[in-house]
Amino acid sequence: MSPPPSSDLLRPRLLRSAEHPPHRREPDDWHDLAPDIVRQRLVIEGIPARPIGDEQIRHYLSALSREVDMVQLLEPVTHRSDLYGWAGWIHWETSGAHFYAWEQPRLFFSVDMYTCKAFDVATAVSFTRAFLDAGTVVAKSF
Repeated sequence: MSPPPSSDLLRPRLLRSAEHPPHRREPDDWHDLAPDIVRQRLVIEGIPARPIGDEQIRHYLSALSREVDMVQLLEPVTHRSDLYGWAGWIHWETSGAHFYAWEQPRLFFSVDMYTCKAFDVATAVSFTRAFLDAGTVVAKSF
């Protein structure tokens, strides 16, 4: 079998929901394998007042670091995809955070924080709402 063309590696095929519904299988045997290691996750999603771009993502991620008392190791990195919009990432001493922003099919953002240091969820959510001028925000911590 020959390897796929390099163009397939660079731009994966988009799945159509009618033909390929998303795979949503939850593990039945989830349990904490390392209860002695702190791991905290938070996903914040919302509808911003206006499109979010490179500079705003970088400023948000650095400011979020200060708000939740994380040590920033590197400047935030961002990238724009013609298909999916903006993405950003910041590396913290205790893990990091990803940021995604869409303009199409609607204005929308998603922040995914993963840390090995406890932080205040309410602070992260209220800061995100205010910084991104988002009227609608939802969050899930686990």
